[in-house]
Amino acid sequence: MSLHPFLHKKQHELGITLNEVQQKAVLTTEGPLLLLASPGSGKTTTIIMRIGYLIEEKGIRPERIKAVTFSRASAVDMKERYQTFFPNLEVVDFSTIHSLAFQVVREYLRKQCVTYELIEGEVDRPQYHKRMVLRDLYSQLNEESITDDQLEELSTYISLVKNKLLPEDQWHVVECDVTNAYEILRQYESFKQQTPSHLLVDYDDMLTIAHEAFENDNNLLLKYQNQFDYILTDESQDTSMVQHAIIEKLVNNHQNLCVVADDDQSIYTWRAAEPKYLLDFQKVYPNAQILKMEQNYRSSQEIVQTANQFIKQNKNRYDKNMFTENASHEQIQLNSFHSDRKQIEYVIEELKEAKGYQDIALLYRNNSSSIVLADALSEAGIPFYMKDSDHRFFKHWVVQDILNFMRLTYDQTRIDIFERIFSKFHGYLSKNQVEQARRRETNQSVFEKLLSYGQLKDFQFKKFKHYQLVYQKMHEYSPKEVIRQIRKELGYERVIKDMCKRLGFNEEGLMETLNLLEVIAEKADDMIGFAKRLQHLETLMKQSKFNKHQDAVTLSTFHSAKGLEFPTVFMVDLVQGVIPARSDIEAYKEGDVEPMEEAVRLFYVGMTRAETRLELLTYERKFNAKVQPSKLYLDVNRIVNPLEQKPKPEVKKKRHNPNAIQSEEEVSIGLKVKHRVFGQGVIVDWLSDSIMIQFESDLKELVLSTCLYHGLLEEVN
Repeated sequence: MSLHPFLHKKQHELGITLNEVQQKAVLTTEGPLLLLASPGSGKTTTIIMRIGYLIEEKGIRPERIKAVTFSRASAVDMKERYQTFFPNLEVVDFSTIHSLAFQVVREYLRKQCVTYELIEGEVDRPQYHKRMVLRDLYSQLNEESITDDQLEELSTYISLVKNKLLPEDQWHVVECDVTNAYEILRQYESFKQQTPSHLLVDYDDMLTIAHEAFENDNNLLLKYQNQFDYILTDESQDTSMVQHAIIEKLVNNHQNLCVVADDDQSIYTWRAAEPKYLLDFQKVYPNAQILKMEQNYRSSQEIVQTANQFIKQNKNRYDKNMFTENASHEQIQLNSFHSDRKQIEYVIEELKEAKGYQDIALLYRNNSSSIVLADALSEAGIPFYMKDSDHRFFKHWVVQDILNFMRLTYDQTRIDIFERIFSKFHGYLSKNQVEQARRRETNQSVFEKLLSYGQLKDFQFKKFKHYQLVYQKMHEYSPKEVIRQIRKELGYERVIKDMCKRLGFNEEGLMETLNLLEVIAEKADDMIGFAKRLQHLETLMKQSKFNKHQDAVTLSTFHSAKGLEFPTVFMVDLVQGVIPARSDIEAYKEGDVEPMEEAVRLFYVGMTRAETRLELLTYERKFNAKVQPSKLYLDVNRIVNPLEQKPKPEVKKKRHNPNAIQSEEEVSIGLKVKHRVFGQGVIVDWLSDSIMIQFESDLKELVLSTCLYHGLLEEVN
């Protein structure tokens, strides 16, 4: 297509050359447009140029254009980019959907003579803060304190319900592991509305009330519809149902809506994002145009080609083919180590050889990975910046328990410390028994008081006599051995497992916290040194935010890395149960493919952060327990190394079935096969050492080596 005069002028003024699809996206201004932007495809430049075109060429006043972004940071970035491109134009309104909703809510409630009070962020009355209210409701209903992890899960549950616009009779359908979550939500909503003329409002309410306002107040809706002639939404794959509904109502008259998104980068369904909305876009807007920005300007040939092939395993997506004209650089490196410790040692050695740190990112699925990385980087004297530092680990009740067990070692008369952890000894002590010991005004240790005055049952007496002996030897042990003693000899691990069964806690997560403490303890000489090291790490991680623009390695979760790019990326801890998570795997086996597809998208986001060097790291043992490489790591390995031979048992040729598939090389996803017992089916996935086959009536997971050995499968033409 010939270059439009506006684009020609901007090419001369700014040095910006747009490809054919980008040009079409800039010039297609009327009616609904879905712009599918692959990673590194220059979407922000395209968006800004489109806005500039509307103003400079079509004469649209800047205040008639609304640009909605996913976050405040995105809004600021887009505004700065706009002012750089068009310094002489008035500023367009770049804001988050929450900011827009807030304006609507203020006006709507004012018309109804209803005042409101925000209970998230900085609040006037701390006792009415959302987190405090939820803590109190949980305590009232469950007669115990809520943990930080449970509070996070409860908040996510509430946001999910609100953002999906679910009516109250469907609240209970949404899964939540927090005990009495539905009842807590019901009472939480009642509490906020107990004074009809003064509402308590959280961030999610901003959206639902704005939606309600547009539903109930036609004049208000008309006012906002008439305020904007063109609306653009960015990162729309992360938008929830209520957010989509608000935008739908705003553009209902003119339908001049540009939705910029990438369904392959939708990674927030757990936070109510609706990627299916994008797939159904033309059902909502039948006249919509769909453009695919598939050219990647960020990464090397090898990274782009591999990532493009990798994401195609997902079925619920638009068919896109990401490509690049960038130069070839080096193949993606896949490294498997004996243990998680060896993985860390490798990363540290690679970083030591780097000429600079600012161009390097270490990406991981869970925040727990950042603890070990920060510890190792600190030891090596390598500066780091944490994109999304999570300090909850250091305040976690398990961490505090371990520190209290240790504190008691230094002064066994401290009944106040013992009272914090008495229920964490595997001895079934009651509050009354502890109170009996407390009443004794003696200088005896808490164990002597308990054994003498605690009215212990025989089995309790034996246990606490043993615990007393353990404590007497505690100073002889290293900090790591002390934690082992607490876990095993004092029965703490058994108590944790019982709590998990009784209260629904995540046992795997709690055990990982204990394992992380053991790793940190290895660097300390004694228990005081261990406590100081924990404190030092917490301070270091908090202060790392000041290293953002320094020569420092970036540490980030895959989620928080979206939108970023680095010359070198290491993706670490790529094992089954982490990515994909255990829940993803279980859901997949039960026929629910969406969680696994989201894990694939998350992995894809991580891969496409890299410009020239990408390394994927896995290992065989984590905290000395055997683990399997991530299925997603193996998927990439099959793309990068298609002819790589893996050790496998010798397969005998079955004379009775000469047509049987004999080797892994004959197996591929999508292959139609016939199983001796289950009949015909299609191989739909390959999970480490097993394959998933969709038969007519069932999805089955079968061990591949067994199928090969016994000649159970043959190809169907």
